[in-house]
Amino acid sequence: MRKRRWAGLAAIFSGWSLFATCMALQAHYNHQVAGEPISWARAFGAELTYAYLWALLTPAILWLARRFRADHRGWYRVAPLHVVGCVVFSAVQKTAYILLVPPSSPEWRAHDLASLARSVLITMDYGVLLYAIILLIYYALDYYTCYQKGRVRAAQLEARLAQAKLRALRMQLQPHFLFNTLHSISTLVHENPESAEAMIARLSELLRLSLENAGGQQVPLSQEIAFVERYLEIERIRFEDRLQIRFNIDPQTLDAEVPNLILQPLVENAIRHGISQRSGGRIEIRARREGEQLLLQVLDDGAGLCAKADAVSGVPGVGLRNTRARLKAIYGNAHNFVLRAASKGGVEAAIRIPFRPRPQASGDDGNGKNQDADRR
Repeated sequence: MRKRRWAGLAAIFSGWSLFATCMALQAHYNHQVAGEPISWARAFGAELTYAYLWALLTPAILWLARRFRADHRGWYRVAPLHVVGCVVFSAVQKTAYILLVPPSSPEWRAHDLASLARSVLITMDYGVLLYAIILLIYYALDYYTCYQKGRVRAAQLEARLAQAKLRALRMQLQPHFLFNTLHSISTLVHENPESAEAMIARLSELLRLSLENAGGQQVPLSQEIAFVERYLEIERIRFEDRLQIRFNIDPQTLDAEVPNLILQPLVENAIRHGISQRSGGRIEIRARREGEQLLLQVLDDGAGLCAKADAVSGVPGVGLRNTRARLKAIYGNAHNFVLRAASKGGVEAAIRIPFRPRPQASGDDGNGKNQDADRR
């Protein structure tokens, strides 16, 4: 607070010093033209005295401006007060100036009361103008500051709203795949208890990974792939040898930031609407970098898009709707998400997002990335 006060005072005296310099140059030039030259010392002495008297009065003027704001709502109430204020401040400043200017100055040869009053009245309009300029500068800076604060506040509110929407979407996704997995387990409890038990163990690992990443909206692609692997292990228990899984992941992309739980809904959609319709099939997950973009693909050789689905709307469902909404919230128009028929049959889901490497932690030994790459 004290630092801001000193900065404000320094700005006031700097501004008035600049004003005095300009007026001293003008006064020296005018006297030269008039044939009555004056020294630089006299010109600067008179103008600096005049300006610094206003500088001493400026904090009081600013206090009046803050205390009695002349804004659009109640300007007519405070206008008379500022009229009186500008007259009083102008008279005080001019009186002090006349008394301080050296008697040898050609401007003021007499200092009697009548001459003093006449000088104050003659130059009153100039003092009123300076008072008004001080008010205008203050209100201009004040409104600009309020405008900037409003923009920052609006940006913060917009960011909080986006984060709240993303959290809500993630909260929808987590129970969505959880309920589907529990449904798969329930179908195996009586038919194949051992498989159901193995599926429950994989589900516990899946939930552990989900809780570990619960705090972040974006995670490294390596973590997202690990989560999808756990999910596919559950589905592989259900389909047994009828489900083939392939990962084609460029090692350079493993550290890229991706939205948390962005691939799992696509894989789940491929299994439910593609593989399940044919009682088996193949799923391939790809990731590669293309310039400044990251391309993520989930392909299946299932039944293909239904007649009502297209690349614009996609197959309706919570997972795909939330995937689109989350990509829009995080990347705006800097992303692309399509759901289309694959070239060799089945369906391809493709996501293009900006490639953003995740900063390495200081304690990371770098082995995690290589291990992930080798595993794939």
